[in-house]
Parts: sequence; C-alpha cells; structure tokens
Amino acid sequence: MSKLSEALKNKKFAVTSEVGPPKGVNIKVCIEDAELIKDKVDAINVTDNQSAVMRISSMAVCHVLVEKGMEPVFQMVCRDKNRLGLQADLLGAWALGIQNVLCLTGDHNVMGDHPTSKPVFDIDSVQLIKAITDLNSGKDMVGNALDGAPNLFHGAVVTPESDPVEPQIIKMKKKIDAGAQFFQTQAVYDPVAFEKFMNKVSRFNVPVMVGIVVLKSPAMAKFMNENVAGIKVPVEIIKEMADTQKEDRVKKSIEISARIIRQVKALCQGVHIMPLGWDKHVPAILEQAGLY
Repeated sequence: MSKLSEALKNKKFAVTSEVGPPKGVNIKVCIEDAELIKDKVDAINVTDNQSAVMRISSMAVCHVLVEKGMEPVFQMVCRDKNRLGLQADLLGAWALGIQNVLCLTGDHNVMGDHPTSKPVFDIDSVQLIKAITDLNSGKDMVGNALDGAPNLFHGAVVTPESDPVEPQIIKMKKKIDAGAQFFQTQAVYDPVAFEKFMNKVSRFNVPVMVGIVVLKSPAMAKFMNENVAGIKVPVEIIKEMADTQKEDRVKKSIEISARIIRQVKALCQGVHIMPLGWDKHVPAILEQAGLY
C-alpha cells in the first residue's frame, strides 16, 4: 500500500506537492526540489508534459524519485498516447515501483510548444481510470488476462470553482464509477465556493484533496483568471498582492496559501500544493497552515 493511500484510508489529512520535469535531461534541479519537500509530504506529483509543453517523461522522473526513497504520483495525460501505449506505461510504472497515478485528459496540443503535433485523445480520463481499474483486476481494456496484475492507487482531478459546477460533479461521479480512489482539485481561492462544492459531493464518500496554486504576483492571478478555466482568484486577493511591496510578495504568497488551507482544512481530506517552481517555500506554507 502506498503512503498516500494509507494516509487517506486512515483519515489522516494528506499532503502532496508537485515538481515539473525539465525540458531536457538535466533533472538535477527537479530532484533537488523534490528533496526539499520529501519529509513534509506524503507524495510528490510529477507532471506529464504540462501545458502541452514537451519535457522529459514523468515516468522516468518518478522512477528516480522511487530510487531515492520518495513516493511519486505519476501524472498521466491521454493527449499523447493511445490506449496501447497508456496501458503499457501503467504496467511499466508499477514494475518500476511507482504506485500512485493521477489521470488527466490533458491540455490540447495547440496550447503548447508543438502546436502542429497530432493530438491522440484515443481515450479520456474517465476511460483511463477504468483501464487502471481493469488492470488492477488482472485484465486489459479488452478483457485479456494479465500475467501479474498491478495494484495502482489511482485518482483524478475536479474543478470546484467551475461555473457552472454541475458538469464537473457529473463527470466526478463518472470517474468514481470508473474506479477513481481519490481526487486532487484545480486551484481553490474561495473557501465559501469550495464549501458549497464539498457539500454537493460529500455523498460520494471519496477523498478530496484541495488544490493550492501558489500565487507569485497580481499579474499571475489576473492571467489565470483570464486564461485558465475554472480558476477564480478573488479581487480581494489580487488587491492584497498588489498592495504588497515586491520584496515582500514571497512572504505574502506564503501567508495567502496557508490561510486558504486553514480555512478549508475541515472540509476535505488533504491538500495538494502546486508551487510552480517555488518548492523551497512549501515547508513554510505547511508550517503556517499548522500541518506540521
């Protein structure tokens, strides 16, 4: 059993963070970032060609983390491979000691650095979740028996502040029916909206980890509001950042992230922090949030 699955099963408030693989083979900084947080989290997500930008493979970095005694969450998008390749990588991940998987459909290719590349999207995240459920039961997607089955702990994503939120809840239910065992959310900045969402999905009885994207500047907040679906940074938080001197913004960013975690902690089963390169500040966020 993975450390993450054990924490969620035992009702411990679970903590995950994430690292982004580099565009190249120099993974030194990526691994150093993971080392900074390894003793403060239950697992570390490794993004998969995030934002449709080509990078070194998530599975390779996950394997290195395993070798160094850390527990990764292997993020897998459906954009880049068909069902043969996805299933093969899932079995390969298990053989390499990777126990956790987060299933995502993935951003479209036109958003990334290879906009003319051919998108695959042979299956979506719901079907990928079902594929893992099947693999865990000893069969592939078409019912063929496996010679040895994995026991992957697989989760999915949901966007609590999407407007309207009902389609998100409908898809969340489909993911649960397909076998999703936990959820990490898109960034949350409005505790009231998150509470309303959690009240609507509490009947599902599946662990939900609130997502926190660490704000770096008011410009970043405005950009996300305008360009990232389902993210809504309140004007009050943008003003709070804007009114802070540049040399004090790291401190303010830590304060805002920790405050949101404290406000929503009682509503969910864990937190997933997306530091976007500010990994060294994750321990301070967790400390101010009262998580260690």
